[in-house]
Amino acid sequence: MNTFERALAAWGKEPQMLQVIEEMSELTKEILKNINRNKDNVDELVEETADVEIMLEQLKLCYNIVDRVEEYKAAKLKKIDQRLDEWEKQK
Repeated sequence: MNTFERALAAWGKEPQMLQVIEEMSELTKEILKNINRNKDNVDELVEETADVEIMLEQLKLCYNIVDRVEEYKAAKLKKIDQRLDEWEKQK
């Protein structure tokens, strides 16, 4: 059992999914501070990004969607590459 699975087993699905929301909110707050207030908060951005990534791994395990997320992400990145190719041609 990996750390993500252990955390879900120890603390439960609902509390951990609420923690996902909390961590995403904290990252959002730091991004807004950086942009709106021109705050030099790179350390906070690093910390909150890591927290969100950890919680997203638990979310994917919790809902058994690891493979589906990877497939969707690959397809989405392909579309983004196509849009970028078109955009670069227009320059």
